[in-house]
Amino acid sequence: MMIIMIICFMILLILTIMNLLIVMTMKKKKNNFNKMNPFECGFNSISKKRLPFSTHFFIIGMIFLIFDIEIILIMPMILTMKFTLMKFWIMTSISIVVILIMGLFHEWKNGMLKWTK
Repeated sequence: MMIIMIICFMILLILTIMNLLIVMTMKKKKNNFNKMNPFECGFNSISKKRLPFSTHFFIIGMIFLIFDIEIILIMPMILTMKFTLMKFWIMTSISIVVILIMGLFHEWKNGMLKWTK
């Protein structure tokens, strides 16, 4: 039994070394400058190092995250309806929805929801 385990280990070790040698000989030796540069979210990292970042894009991203968190808050409210008193559940649900609607109107009033300027 021990001899079979040693033979299997030796075969596995030989196959691993062969695999490493094949990978090392088959890889490309030429390093491409563009491939070696880090990817900067679609911005060209070679040209200007400090391009002004679009604050409109940042605000839209933040609004997207806020609406995702809204979904995370609203979904469990349906599940907790069975386990809580209905009066407290309705007060909590209405207060969360009112806060979210007030935030939406604030964003709309300040023009944050416009995709083009």
